[in-house]
Amino acid sequence: MKGRNPTAEQKRWHDLLSQVVGCIACREGHGEFNDHCSIHHVDSRTKPGAHWYVLPLCAGHHQDGTGPAGFPGVAVHPLKARFEEQYGSQSDLLSRCAQIIAEQGHDVPAGFLAWLDGPEVMA
Repeated sequence: MKGRNPTAEQKRWHDLLSQVVGCIACREGHGEFNDHCSIHHVDSRTKPGAHWYVLPLCAGHHQDGTGPAGFPGVAVHPLKARFEEQYGSQSDLLSRCAQIIAEQGHDVPAGFLAWLDGPEVMA
């Protein structure tokens, strides 16, 4: 896949999201903690700073048809509208991830906070 590689700091952010938040859709939509996550890029992988604008999602919430048999969730790919209807907008989920990280006593990286101020700040 084309795009910039994540920096070491961005990789640490991805790990923190997966380990502390877990799949945000499982957590918010089903009340379950699932740390078997992949990183979903909300707005491509190629824009400057795009590796900050990510959500931790389990396989079933990330790609349709990849969850276990009988998986009750909705995947963001290719069902973005249904996913957001069920779990909330991706922007709201990003904010919720940062809130959970902070509540657990971890620092939210400046790079992510710049995204909250607007992606144009990262350009």
